[in-house]
Amino acid sequence: MSNVLDIPEVRAAAVRLTPAQYHRLYEMGVLPEKTELLSGIVIEKMPKSPLHTWMVLFLQKWLIATVGNGFQVRKEDPLTLYDSEPEPDISVVAGTPDDFRLQHPSSAKLVIEVALNSEGMDRQKAEIYAAAGIEEYWMVLPSSKAIEVFRDCSDGRYQSCIRFDEASTLSPLLAPHSPLPIGELFANTTA
Repeated sequence: MSNVLDIPEVRAAAVRLTPAQYHRLYEMGVLPEKTELLSGIVIEKMPKSPLHTWMVLFLQKWLIATVGNGFQVRKEDPLTLYDSEPEPDISVVAGTPDDFRLQHPSSAKLVIEVALNSEGMDRQKAEIYAAAGIEEYWMVLPSSKAIEVFRDCSDGRYQSCIRFDEASTLSPLLAPHSPLPIGELFANTTA
């Protein structure tokens, strides 16, 4: 049985929410807590496996030690974008925690999603992140022990996507001299 949103006419007729409407519905208790807004559509978030949680914590710890002052490494916290409010597994945003006391960040220098059981959704998020002008997006693919890196954002699209395997190292644009040995992320893991 196909999903009703697979039908182009239904998808075109669906009522899309703005982030402000999404916030109001959440505050009214209409929306469950574990949702995010993607391209105006409310999506229920998937449960996280122990491996997913471990990988996110590994990357968060590595990034905290890697990025300099003036940046916040956020875990599963919202970004308020034009028509979306995703909660990426990790985002690195410029500023201090006080800068986000009354509103979520509207951009990020780096966003990372661990695509353990969500590769299709996370590929779609690449379009959302590019449209928001986010410089760099990493999609971690545990099943193939690789990371796809989207960069060179221009005209709302990433112009490059490079795949790094577990034998590679990878440095974020904001810390080019701090390589992540990708093999350490995938050591002793089975997706």
